[in-house]
Order: sequence, then structure tokens, then C-alpha cells
Amino acid sequence: MGVVILLVMAAGVAAMLTRRLPTAFTLVVLAVAIALLADAPLNGENSVLDTVLQEGAPALAATMVAIILGSWLGGLLDETGIAGTLVRKIVEFGGDRPTIVALGVLAVSALVGTVTGSAPAAMLAGIVGIPAMIAVGVPKVTAAGTVLMGIAVGIPFELPVWQFFSTALDLPIPTVRGFMVKLFPFALAAALAYVVIETRRRGTEHAWSLKAVSERPPSRRERLGDAPWYALLAPLVPLVLALGLEVAIIPSLLAGVVYALVTTTKPREMNKRLLRTLYGSFEVAAPPLVLFVAIGILLAAVKLPGAVEALQPLVKAVSPQNPVLFVLVFTLLVPLCLYRGPLNVFGLGAGIAGVLIATGIYPAAAVLGMATSYNQVFGVADPTSTQTVWSAQYAGVTPQQVMFRTLPYVWAVALGGLCVTAALHL
Repeated sequence: MGVVILLVMAAGVAAMLTRRLPTAFTLVVLAVAIALLADAPLNGENSVLDTVLQEGAPALAATMVAIILGSWLGGLLDETGIAGTLVRKIVEFGGDRPTIVALGVLAVSALVGTVTGSAPAAMLAGIVGIPAMIAVGVPKVTAAGTVLMGIAVGIPFELPVWQFFSTALDLPIPTVRGFMVKLFPFALAAALAYVVIETRRRGTEHAWSLKAVSERPPSRRERLGDAPWYALLAPLVPLVLALGLEVAIIPSLLAGVVYALVTTTKPREMNKRLLRTLYGSFEVAAPPLVLFVAIGILLAAVKLPGAVEALQPLVKAVSPQNPVLFVLVFTLLVPLCLYRGPLNVFGLGAGIAGVLIATGIYPAAAVLGMATSYNQVFGVADPTSTQTVWSAQYAGVTPQQVMFRTLPYVWAVALGGLCVTAALHL
């Protein structure tokens, strides 16, 4: 039966790769199929309806709340001009020096990447940052990649991501935080190397592909002008609280929302701005919320006793236990997290991670290291991820061009994370 379950999972991967079904729908269908193949009853304990669907759907509720709050804070950073001000100040400081401007945009991208991920983070840093980089001669592909590499630097400190891995892998937040801190230097070194190497190796190109940018009317944020200097600390507030003071994730994000609001908004306008940005955050957060519901359902299915019993011997037979072999094999498998592949942690990869833990193949901390290492690759180089698509299109290039340029750097980050994982947990 384990072979049949693996074949069904392979069919699910094919459906996602060919886009015959949306990722979230595919994961739910897979979960129900796995539960039925594992001889789960329809009702009662360890059942399809009660365990997989009813209990699985809200299993990642804490992550969903963190996603909404991160999107809310991201909306405030946009509307109040905090993100735009950060980028403009960096560009003014860099002048006409392409590498300095790119490093500045990288820093801002990393900062907003700690608050919110995906396309919103790319837009916060890229709407001003990408045209500014191209204007001083940074090649288009390099400019798009710089924003994405910056977001990847922030991913190890993105609080909703901490909550996701904590809940999905049943690990305490301090464990997740501890590994993320170890992963950060690899992401930072790769990002700096990308900017320095690519801006110097590719030379300068003075061209801009979006003629409409100079013709568009000024946004409300631009009419309001720069945010106060002390408001620019807003992205750091949740990070300082969660990382430095070990405050829980949701209160940390709420504190960031309050700080951004109080430092930029007149009292009589606070109510309208709060509601406007909160409602807007639901629209931004809707796609990941749906995906996390589906992931919770899939995790519930692969943890059923029948699924664990069927999959354990097969998974154990192909899973390397030697630390060196572990690093080698899973480094070579890095491309499988691209194009919504089977190792994408925000897809079927979450189910595979659940199988590895439920069957006892690897300790949960080792699976955390593997999953977060792959997430660094997916967050930058996957041509189907929203941040990659937006950054590439806004710069006037294709997502595939960005993938080929950034993949060697984030592959090295994954290698570093896997080496740390093997050294600490195998």
C-alpha cells in the first residue's frame, strides 16, 4: 500500500506541475486519497472526516493569524510611506554608484522580508528600488534578483515562517528560532556575494523597461511625503521583541502594527487607517491562508497510523542516515523544491516532512533544517512563486532568467543549512 500512496503523491506533483489543479486543491485531494488508502474510517478517531478534514483544516491556525498580522503590518509600511522612505533614503545615499545602491536596496528588502513575505515584500522594496537600481546602471535581471536575495536574508527572521515550522513540525519556537539564526549568515553571505559579483561582472546597463512608471500619477503614499525617521524603526519592532526579548510571535507582530500606526498617523485618522489596512491585509493574505488550510489537512493525513505504517519501510529504505550522504543527497535534490515540486515546503514538501517525522526516519529538528534550507531556495529562485514573478515582470525580464542567475547562490545557502543540520542532528 505504501507504493500506491507514493504513486498517488507523484500524480499530485504532476497535477501541480502541469497546473491542472491549483496547489491547495491538489493537497486536499491528496490528503483524502492518502487517508482512504490508509484504511481510515469516514468518521470517528483517525478518520477522513473528523481527523483529516475537521482537525486538519485549522491545525495551522496560529500561522494563519501570524500571516494576517504580517500582511497588516506590511500594508501599514506601504500606506504610511515607511517602506518607500527607507528605499529613497538608501538610493539618495548611494548616489550613482550601482553596487552601493543595490546593497542599500538589498538591506531594505531584508528588513521588509522579516515582516511579510511573498509579493508584498517584493513590492514594498521593489516599486522604488528596482527602477532606482536600473536607473544607475544595474542590469535588469540583477535588479530583480537583488530584491529577492534581500527578502531571502529576511526569511530566517520572518515571524510567520517561525510559526509555520513550529506548528507544522510540532517544534517549540526556540528550536525554530535557534536554527534560523544559524541559517541567517549563509543567506546574508550569499546575498552580498550576489550583489557584488553580479553588479561588477555584468557591468552597467542604462535602460528602463517600464515607460509607464514615469507617467503614472503619484500615489497617496508619495503625496504624503517621507515618514518620520523614528517611524522607520517599525519593521525592527517585532524582530527585537521576538528575537531579543523572546516575546510570543503574535504579540510581537501586533506591537509592530501599533508602533507603525502611532508614529505615522494623527489620532483622528487612526481608526480609518487601522480598518482600511486590516481589511486590505485579508485580501493579500488570502492565497497563503488557503494554502495553509490545505497543508494542515495533508499533514493530518500523512500522520494517520495506517499511512505511517505503510510508508515507513519505503521511506526508510531511501533516506540516507550517514551525515555526509545526507548532505550530498539532499543538496543534489534542491531543484525538486522548484516549480512547486515535491520538496516545496509550501506544498507536497510539507507532507513529506510530516512523513519523515511521523515514521521516525529523522528527528524533527533535522527535518526543520532540511525544510528551511529548501525554503531559502524556493523563496528566491522558484519561477512560480509570486515574489519572483512580480520582481521579474516589474524589471522587464522573465522569471526563468532570474532563476538561472540566483539559483547558484541560494543553492549554496541550502548546502550550508544542510551541513549545519547534519552536524547538529545526525
